[in-house]
Amino acid sequence: MAVIVKYIVVRNGEEKMTFATKKEADAYDKMLDIADNLFEFLESSKIKLNENQLEAISLLLAENKDKLLLILRGISPKKKTVKKSEQKNTDPKKAKVKN
Repeated sequence: MAVIVKYIVVRNGEEKMTFATKKEADAYDKMLDIADNLFEFLESSKIKLNENQLEAISLLLAENKDKLLLILRGISPKKKTVKKSEQKNTDPKKAKVKN
């Protein structure tokens, strides 16, 4: 018989997500806290959105908080950089044509 430990994030009596590690569960719980705070912030703004829109925007911003922090600091989030070795393999000018 195996014993499996699961960490369940519960909000308002509702199970939201199950995780294998406490660290993952805590990170998700913190993200939900951020989303709740964003929801309240957006709800109190002059922009009128319905509850579904507020929830979707709040979750989007909370899930992407690292990118959002960069944007709020005036820094453009870096796009995925391509390594030089990958550029050589995908450069159409340098590609050999086999006949």
